[in-house]
This record gives sequence, C-alpha cells and structure tokens, in this order.
Amino acid sequence: MRMKTHEVKIGKVRIGADNPIAVQSMCNVRTSDVEAVTEQILRLEAAGCEIIRVAVPDMEAALALREIKKRIHIPLVADIHFDYRLAVASIENGADKIRINPGNIGGRDRLETVVRAAAGRNIPIRVGVNSGSLEKELIEKYGGHVTAEGITDSALDKVRMIEEMGYGNIVISIKSSDVMMCVRAHELIRERTDHPLHVGITEAGTIWSGNIKSSVGLGIILHEGIGDTIRVSLTGDPVEEVRTAYQILKTLGLRSGGIEVVSCPTCGRTSIDLVGLAERVNRLTQEPKYAGLSMKVACMGCVVNGPGEAREAELGICGGNGEGLIIRKGEIIRRVPEEGLLDAFREELDVFANAVGGAE
Repeated sequence: MRMKTHEVKIGKVRIGADNPIAVQSMCNVRTSDVEAVTEQILRLEAAGCEIIRVAVPDMEAALALREIKKRIHIPLVADIHFDYRLAVASIENGADKIRINPGNIGGRDRLETVVRAAAGRNIPIRVGVNSGSLEKELIEKYGGHVTAEGITDSALDKVRMIEEMGYGNIVISIKSSDVMMCVRAHELIRERTDHPLHVGITEAGTIWSGNIKSSVGLGIILHEGIGDTIRVSLTGDPVEEVRTAYQILKTLGLRSGGIEVVSCPTCGRTSIDLVGLAERVNRLTQEPKYAGLSMKVACMGCVVNGPGEAREAELGICGGNGEGLIIRKGEIIRRVPEEGLLDAFREELDVFANAVGGAE
C-alpha cells in the first residue's frame, strides 16, 4: 500500500496524497546561461519530465530564473546551498519550489527569512539531506558511522525547525549513494512523517552503473509504497534520467502510457542485425510525434518464438534470413527485406499515431 502523505502543489503539478508519482530531473548546464538551460529543459519536457531543478550557486543564476520561467512549461525548482539570500532571490524571481539544507543556510534567523519568503508565496520547501552532509553529532550518536537512522534524524530535525516557524508546506528528500542504506532510511522515515517524499539514489554513477543502482534502489522503495516524486541521478544527459524513471515506474505498474519496447536477447538462430534494429526501433519510438501513444511493440530475432511473442504487442518485427515480418496485433501483415524493416515499421507506427491524433 502506498504511503499516505498530504498534498503539495509545485507550480501546476500536485504531488502527494493520491496524485501520480511525478518524474523530476536536474539541469547540468550553468543556470545563468538562459539559452542553454531553456534548450535542455525543453528537451526534458519532450521526454516527459514533469518537474525540473536547477542549481543556484550565485545571484546571477537566481536572477536568471525569471527569464527561464517565461520559456518553459513545467515547475522550476531552485537548488540552494549556504547563502539564504539566493533562496529569497529565487523565490522572488519565480521559483515554484526551493531545495535547501537548513543546516547549512546560515543560522536560525536566516532560515526564518527564507521561510517567510516561501510562506509569502506559498512556495514548498524541499528539505534535502544527503549521507555525505550528515552532522558529526549524528555520526557519533550511531557508532561513528553514517547510518540510515542518522540520515532520518537529520532530516526530521530540520523539518521540525521549519514547522516551529509555522510553515508546513514541505517536501522531504533523504538520499545516499549506498542503495540499501537509502532503502532503510526511507523505511524509517515513512513511520515518522506524512510530508511528501522525493526519492532517489544520489550520485548513482554513469548511465550504466547509475541505471542499475537506481533501478534496484528505487524499485525496492517504490514497491514498498514510498515516494511521491522521483529522480534518477545519472552522470550524463539528464534526458536519460527521465527515460529510466518512466521505465522503472511502468515496470512496477505505477505509471502507464508511452511505448514499451520489448526485444529478444538474440541467439544463434538470429540471422539479421537485431541488436542494431532494436536500438533504431527504440530511438524511433522516442520521437515526439509518438508521445501520445500507449502501446507495446516487439522486436524479435527469429521465426521460432518471434510471431508468438509479438502476439502480445500491438506492433512487432520478427526477423528472418535477410528479411523480416511486420506483425500487427498477432497477425502477419507484411514481409519486408531487412534493409526496409525500419521504414515499414515506421509506416505502421504512423497508422497508430494518426489514429490517436484523429481521435483527439
């Protein structure tokens, strides 16, 4: 059963309560470069990103938020460390949410200034605590090591500080690069708060290792009913974060929609370049023109299992000896030379897209 949290509004996106788990990402270009940030956010929007976070390391970045907001269509979150004035400026320039660590913002009086500014516009505050920033006293409390218990205590202590200032529009984020520590921390915090939780495995790594760690960690956390927004943290193009996040959610049955591509692992019976074909099919299905489709497509390597496996997909390719079959809803509709398979597949996919467009 999904953890029951209260609803928080971030721009036009509602999280918590019974709202769908929202997909976030973070820009990896300088926020002060408005053109570059806007271009990246628009690509992320096309991939399905629902909330975007940007770093605000200086006043130039904070002031740039106003222009960025004019050019994008999803909520904008400002990530601030150390300088409370950047948090206030970010709010004044249109941030839909701010992410701070109250422990490094510069003391209680400065935190109160930030909270007042957020309250004035009813802007949510995301309290973020990572295992790498855990306070020394909490490390010592739990045996001289960073622990899930310490991370949880740290986050809730900071939440309590804000609540004591009379503000409860809060989202909590507790992250670690240690997958099982991160899982345990979320299991602990779910029993102690009803604030929405933003979940992720921080510093997960490159596309390859980061996808594995994030899929395992988020898979466990989400399966236990924990989480209201997610981010897959990868060292690479943030569009890949969004794609992986949706794949995790769809695999667990927590989000639907989009095109799911299934393909066989190949074997000695495969006589076409299925690896290359599957990669091209996958790229093709991610084109914006197919964003409105909700379907399964199959890319299979031979006639032994191909037609049968593809029967469960709305559209499929089954390879043969230098040629292949196009299968629609279990029925063979075309036999095509290998070099024409992708074009034939595109034509049939367009039929589905046009049907959806016509229905709209």
